[in-house]
Amino acid sequence: MVSIATLGSHCALQLLKGAKDEGLETLLICEKKRERLYRRFNFIDKLILVDAFSEILEQKCESILQKNNSVLIPHGTLIAQMDSKQIESIKTPIFGNKHILRWESDRALKEQLMKEAKLETPKSVPNPKEINGLVIAKRHGAAGGKGYFLASNENEYNKKRDQLIKEGMINGDNDLYLQEYTSGVLAYLQFFYSPLKNELEFFGVDKRHESDIDGLSRIPAENQLNTDTISSFNVIANSPLVLRESLLDDVYTMGENFIEASSKLVPPGMNGPFCIEGVYDENAKFTSFEFSARIVAGTNIFMNGSPYTTLIYNEPMSMGRRIAREIKQAETENKISKIIT
Repeated sequence: MVSIATLGSHCALQLLKGAKDEGLETLLICEKKRERLYRRFNFIDKLILVDAFSEILEQKCESILQKNNSVLIPHGTLIAQMDSKQIESIKTPIFGNKHILRWESDRALKEQLMKEAKLETPKSVPNPKEINGLVIAKRHGAAGGKGYFLASNENEYNKKRDQLIKEGMINGDNDLYLQEYTSGVLAYLQFFYSPLKNELEFFGVDKRHESDIDGLSRIPAENQLNTDTISSFNVIANSPLVLRESLLDDVYTMGENFIEASSKLVPPGMNGPFCIEGVYDENAKFTSFEFSARIVAGTNIFMNGSPYTTLIYNEPMSMGRRIAREIKQAETENKISKIIT
């Protein structure tokens, strides 16, 4: 039987607890500095201690994973720590389509896939000289909002860009993607697609709390931070949301369109967990500014299931457990090649 492995960060606890609930062996690639934390949890069967997560590319780590017949579950830390070429070179089987992770990490490819999926998206700004309203500057990859900033004109953009260069977070303009800022109710829509059942499941909704942007709303306008200061969008926590039921039909349509588009542009397409991220405006119209082509940390809220998994399952179902169940089913039906790359 296969075992489940992941990196010790992001949503590792949820993933391995879910795997253990499904009766699978669990392995954690764990940085030595975090060993004390993960030793606390008895559902983790084995720890592979490393100095850096990049050691997953080395023969020693690969041999342990191969010996344990492991399937690696990717999450945001994998994308943040490694480039797409490194991820695609991993020899351990990866759950889902590892090739689509490159499309998540590259802003231009991400925009192309979102347009193919017919998602309503904010306008991208190709050049800082074209800024004529509020924009958000984003780093490529799964940065978790760190280093993002707002700018209203080219001069403001240049000052904040230069500050990031000084801090060593970026090298220049090519490391940033500019997009018109869209305000509204933040909503991160969590899905799971099973190619075994050819079925889309809507799993839950979360909102992310970002420091120190969240705190600005509690400060009078005249006392808010100077416009030249970078206000962090670094994600600190998540909280659950429940959508108006009338919105759900459009939610499923967005998910289905995303699956169809990814199948066309990045064969074999999207399978497993993904997230469409955006805002609802005053007319309940959804504008999507991101997608994540793997499990997101917001699913940690729902370790015992969400209001939406309750509609599908008569038992607690986390995203981690759903992944493990898909892997078990694929192995039982001799279809494991259909869900891994």
